[in-house]
Amino acid sequence: MSKGEKCSLCSEPAVRSLSASEASKYFEVEAEARGRVYLCKRHYKEYKKRSEEVRELERLRW
Repeated sequence: MSKGEKCSLCSEPAVRSLSASEASKYFEVEAEARGRVYLCKRHYKEYKKRSEEVRELERLRW
């Protein structure tokens, strides 16, 4: 399931990627980080919990 990248927050194999601007809302990402931020399974689960309310509101807008 690994995409060949390491997690940007730890060093476990990454399973998902997000835009750097989206990830910076929920994690301490370097200011110079542009493009994609890679997340391991544990950090992706944490992202989903932190962004649950925002993602739900986005779904309701459709």
